[in-house]
Amino acid sequence: MPIDLYILLLLGTVGLAALLPARGTAADVASGASTAAIAFLFFLYGARLSTREALDGLRHWRLHVTVLACTFVVFPLLGLAARGLVPVLLTQPLYQGLLFLTLVPSTIQSSIAFTSIARGNVPAAICAGSFSSLVGIVLTPLLAAALLGNSGGGFSTDSLVKIVLQLLVPFLAGQVLRPWIGGFVARHKKVLGLVDRGSILLVVYAAFSEGMVQGIWHQVSPVRLAGLLAVEAALLAVMLALTWYGAKALRFGREDRIAIQFAGSKKSLASGLPMASVLFGAHASLAVLPLMLFHQMQLMVCAVIAKRRVRDPEVTEPSAPAAASRTAIGTGPPSR
Repeated sequence: MPIDLYILLLLGTVGLAALLPARGTAADVASGASTAAIAFLFFLYGARLSTREALDGLRHWRLHVTVLACTFVVFPLLGLAARGLVPVLLTQPLYQGLLFLTLVPSTIQSSIAFTSIARGNVPAAICAGSFSSLVGIVLTPLLAAALLGNSGGGFSTDSLVKIVLQLLVPFLAGQVLRPWIGGFVARHKKVLGLVDRGSILLVVYAAFSEGMVQGIWHQVSPVRLAGLLAVEAALLAVMLALTWYGAKALRFGREDRIAIQFAGSKKSLASGLPMASVLFGAHASLAVLPLMLFHQMQLMVCAVIAKRRVRDPEVTEPSAPAAASRTAIGTGPPSR
């Protein structure tokens, strides 16, 4: 079970913020740099998303609707059900972070990687992750405003304006400029990937520094963290079972079921961290803690499942529906 190196870097950044939090002028500089980094992240997301692949993927609409329903309907319903665990297992701030976790989009990279390892429908995983990220830019803030209300750090018209300016406008700008910069982005994918991750580390440092200055970490104890991990393990187990057996009940082929399971049971750290920074402000550090823990948990568990799927006692040749979906979606390279 792999320990993601990037998670270690994130934890190191949290430790740095705990020991040397940004204060005064340094905090203002970190906050400004974090805002710019978020805008640049979503600009790159827009520049990477292939409009052609997205339109081609609409032909396999049943699969994408299933993944979107898992991501933005089933997950939030389970998050709302977890409200009954407050204050027995979770504090109110940790519950808000858990509920926010259930609202963010699915991943792209890891869904594709695990689907490929398990010999599933990779083109479907590419499109499903891309659609989820695109829909999440609009839907996640709206769901957060509706379900978290003022408890999440002051959702207001100003918050929605910030979302539009920091997330949606840069994303649309990336899409508009894609015909001119798409080739450059594709050629320098590795370098820009490092810029992506460095930007998220900056966002984490700014958020956790503000949390340290505000003293909100006194609200978390080892017992509460253990309770959070137990709740997240149960949440992941339920979603993995629902996506696999639900897709089977809907009569999807084996390859499609694999894509649905890995895309429909995951949550994106790359999208969730910047959104939490915009939405929660000073409370962002506690809000992103559940997402960071869930991210590592899903990587470890899905790595094991993907390797076991290879030994499934089913036919290894693509089934008719899966083969058809490959043709329908196309096999272009992943845009992200």
